[in-house]
Amino acid sequence: MIRTLLLTACLISTGTVFGQKLKTVAYQDGSQKLNGLITSNAGKKLPGVLILPAWKGIDDEAKTAAAELEKQGYIAFIADIYGEGNIPADNASAGKASGYYKQNYDAYQKRISLALEQLKKNGAIADKIAVIGYCFGGTGALESARGSLPVVGAVSIHGSIGKDQTRKNGPIATKILVENPADDKGVTPEDYNNLIKEMNEGNADWQIITYAHSKHTFTDPKSPDYNEVMAKRAWNHTLMFLKEVLK
Repeated sequence: MIRTLLLTACLISTGTVFGQKLKTVAYQDGSQKLNGLITSNAGKKLPGVLILPAWKGIDDEAKTAAAELEKQGYIAFIADIYGEGNIPADNASAGKASGYYKQNYDAYQKRISLALEQLKKNGAIADKIAVIGYCFGGTGALESARGSLPVVGAVSIHGSIGKDQTRKNGPIATKILVENPADDKGVTPEDYNNLIKEMNEGNADWQIITYAHSKHTFTDPKSPDYNEVMAKRAWNHTLMFLKEVLK
């Protein structure tokens, strides 16, 4: 039943329902045009959640999350990291594009920062903003904390948690939730241990929840990795965390 509802939500997101709820917001990074999506409660003074999508750009999972977050009383904004004309068409191009921003983390942090500005311009209370991200976006959630961006909480959902070890660990004021699938082949024991070391050295308020029998994209109903039970738990954990840091 849950799977059916989630699949229905994803299908709806490509039709008129999301068209009525999510509005395109155009913004710039220099000469590069970016096209984010904002929920229909924009303009109200409410806590805000920035959503960083997976490696192919704004997708149904991000849109579904935005709609659900609006129901919870948050203004949600889905960031456009790649920009108009640069949306990956396949896995190979998505890997190349996301790889660029993982390597050039300062450029990734800048795109996240620009999206945060749009969220604030659209009514989000400046000191009550959190960021959540899926996959590549989960990496971005961690980068928002590493870059001391103005967010009080960051949720990395099956994100790539590894970091170039030549980068120094610094203080982390943002509260961190990492939702880690147990069978994600992209996360090594070394990545996991290094993240814990980084969080502890940064004196961060952090937690990692590991979901059993779950592969990489376990939260996406369209993925063969989808785990209905664990996806529901992960979303509930996300909402619990957001309620703590934003309300």
